[in-house]
Amino acid sequence: MFDLLLPQLVNGLTLGVIYALIAVGYTMVYGVIELINFAHGEVYMLGAFFCVTFITAFGMPFYFAIIAAMVCCALLGMLLDLIAYRPLRKAPRLAALITAIGMSIFLQNLAMVIWGSRPLPFAQSAVPAYLNETAVAFSGVFLTWLQVFIFAVTTTMMLGLMLIITKTRIGTAMRALAQNKTAAALMGINVNFVIAFTFALGSSMGAVAGILVSVYYNTLYPTMGYVAGVKAFAAAVLGGIGSVPGAMLGGLVLGVAEALGAGYVSSLYRDGVAYAVMIAVIIFRPSGLLGRAVIDKA
Repeated sequence: MFDLLLPQLVNGLTLGVIYALIAVGYTMVYGVIELINFAHGEVYMLGAFFCVTFITAFGMPFYFAIIAAMVCCALLGMLLDLIAYRPLRKAPRLAALITAIGMSIFLQNLAMVIWGSRPLPFAQSAVPAYLNETAVAFSGVFLTWLQVFIFAVTTTMMLGLMLIITKTRIGTAMRALAQNKTAAALMGINVNFVIAFTFALGSSMGAVAGILVSVYYNTLYPTMGYVAGVKAFAAAVLGGIGSVPGAMLGGLVLGVAEALGAGYVSSLYRDGVAYAVMIAVIIFRPSGLLGRAVIDKA
């Protein structure tokens, strides 16, 4: 029974860091403009398709294709904000939420029109061969270089994000908007620019997550963003919506819970076990693992 523990933990952590990368995009946008961007899952999906297209159609090397896909998704995130969300800044939250769901459906169907509805394999011939080799083997655990690459990329991006948020002027502006948009605007902060930058940053991270998942499972399809997006949103809620460290922690907890559920209960109930953990945390700590309780003032 315990022979499965270490392999499942490794699989869970691999999945968890990817969920964390997507969840950060949700929680950043919510923290700044209090909007749940349900189209974020489709940005994740399009990142994978952009990367494969750059490799197969333009002959780009693997690593350059990743960077190009990140840039495209960053621009897409800014375009989503400009077209779909900026006109609704002062509208009721429900209007923006419905628009986000609409954009999610639109992008999903657009991907089906362009690339087809059937699952496609990733361009494995472009992936460096060493990534499929075993890097570390211990106690029945075989860690491939691809898994090491996933851990390295996600950790580097999350540390970079934390540095941007805490050590740069744009990060200070993002935190100011999260506190009070009106006061931030009065202090001379370009609100629209900061929000667009937040969308670009979160979308580029979502693109990387989509690429890593597609390489890891060697498949991509237009609806892959829906399930991953729901799980990443659950991870953001689990960690505390609006908290970047909370989103990271929530992603790890959800990934490990899902892997252990698949290993010790059944692969059919892996999603159920993960969500059961999330529900339990929300019941006993409604603000999430690292979220702060908000007190409404009279």
